Amino acid sequence: MIYSCPIIKGVFLRRPNRFIAHVLLSGREEVCHVKNTGRCKELLVENAVVYLAESANPLRKTKWDIVAVEKQGRIFNIDSQIPNDVAREFVARAYPDYAVKREVFYKNSRFDLMIEKDNAKTFIEVKGVTLEKNNIAMFPDAPTERGKKHLLELIDAKKNGLGAKIIFVIQFDGAQEFRPNWKTDPQFAAALVKAKESGVEICAYDCFITADSIKINNEVKVCLDSF
Repeated sequence: MIYSCPIIKGVFLRRPNRFIAHVLLSGREEVCHVKNTGRCKELLVENAVVYLAESANPLRKTKWDIVAVEKQGRIFNIDSQIPNDVAREFVARAYPDYAVKREVFYKNSRFDLMIEKDNAKTFIEVKGVTLEKNNIAMFPDAPTERGKKHLLELIDAKKNGLGAKIIFVIQFDGAQEFRPNWKTDPQFAAALVKAKESGVEICAYDCFITADSIKINNEVKVCLDSF
């Protein structure tokens, strides 16, 4: 996936709330939209290099969106809307003979993707991962009741004879493995273990990242136990 809008570089100053941040841009302080409502505390630190996408909406109060940030020589994409697009591109390539649908409802949940062939359906939930510790990717970086709900619905779909899968799109490259974040959200982590035991397929992939592009790269080992 390649951003169609211009991408420029700035310097992160501060984040007064989860929606906006102050960025030094061409010597001037700008208020920018943060395209990720997660904490991102280990990424959005003072003086971090950030990458900004220009909004095409002239009516918006903020002209720029923070879509990526540099950390220890690597670019981390933090655009929470991107993983679904990246996963859809990947799934369409991996299953060329399947119909790929987006935003499909099952009972009380709306899953990001569904693939279907000969009336056989598989629901796919996509989660973007930006949290990294010692080269281990972890999810979530904040408690997510919605994420746990999605897992329980995937378990239900599997029990009812449907395919069920969750894809963790790691929004940086070089992760050695993926783990649920037991410390931050033990309920989500426990639900992920239950999903695995119930036959839900759990996959994680890192991504090749540039300032203006992101693409799934390599499959990453999934480890469900805590540190």
